[in-house]
Amino acid sequence: MQTIQSVNEMQSHAIGLRSSGRLIALVPTMGCLHEGHLSLIDIAKEKADKVIVSIFVNPTQFGPNEDYDKYPRMLEQDIEKCRERGADIVFNPSLSEMYPEGFSTYVNEEEITDGLCGISRPNHFRGVTTVCLKLFNITRPDIAVFGQKDAQQCAVIRKMVEDLNIPAEIVVGATHRDPDGLATSSRNAYLTSLQRQEALSISKSLNIAIGMVEEGVRSVDRVVAEITHHLSLSRKVRVIYVQIVHRDTMKPAREIIPGKQVITVAVWVDQTRLIDNALI
Repeated sequence: MQTIQSVNEMQSHAIGLRSSGRLIALVPTMGCLHEGHLSLIDIAKEKADKVIVSIFVNPTQFGPNEDYDKYPRMLEQDIEKCRERGADIVFNPSLSEMYPEGFSTYVNEEEITDGLCGISRPNHFRGVTTVCLKLFNITRPDIAVFGQKDAQQCAVIRKMVEDLNIPAEIVVGATHRDPDGLATSSRNAYLTSLQRQEALSISKSLNIAIGMVEEGVRSVDRVVAEITHHLSLSRKVRVIYVQIVHRDTMKPAREIIPGKQVITVAVWVDQTRLIDNALI
């Protein structure tokens, strides 16, 4: 397995791979890799000849009072996990490589980003789309693999790829969960054992909602109210939003239509912000 830090070297290598007819898959990450990330590498290996994992903690998607400085960084362990999982290249550029002095160009998606996390995290998705477009231009992937846990991000990236005619297929892997049901996330490392127990109310509330839909409930308000009530029973959990939205547009649903929508949840568990969702 190769590790590459230089943008120019990575770009040249990717161009060479494509010229030789190799299919390239990219798994973009911010490191602190967990089983969810590794499951995306597995998907990438099934679909492509060469798998590139990018590891870059992207400052432009963090707000001024967010956790960029303390975001967990475990590069050596991450590289070893990529090697064990069968990745071909780890691309881990420096901040100056990705955002050299004088950088001033950003990418905005202006519809899907309006709601949900776009409200509480201004400019977050501008940072996501900008860094992803840069990574696409640098690694030249035929396929890019993202996780369903970041449902709004997936919809935004799909839209960017469509609108800007980017020749890459976006593949979304299912949300990976630990045995207790908590969706895997790098920010789970912030949780104490008590906070983690409280955080389990997220997946439990989503399971309750799925059960209601399977039983024929079609009222958005009723399902949202049940999720919110269940979350409110956990003292350390504060709801940021609970919404049922259309999978592609992230616009609020008026009535539940199975197979078309996703239940989205964002909460604070004390000082840790967690998101989760469930397709319905």
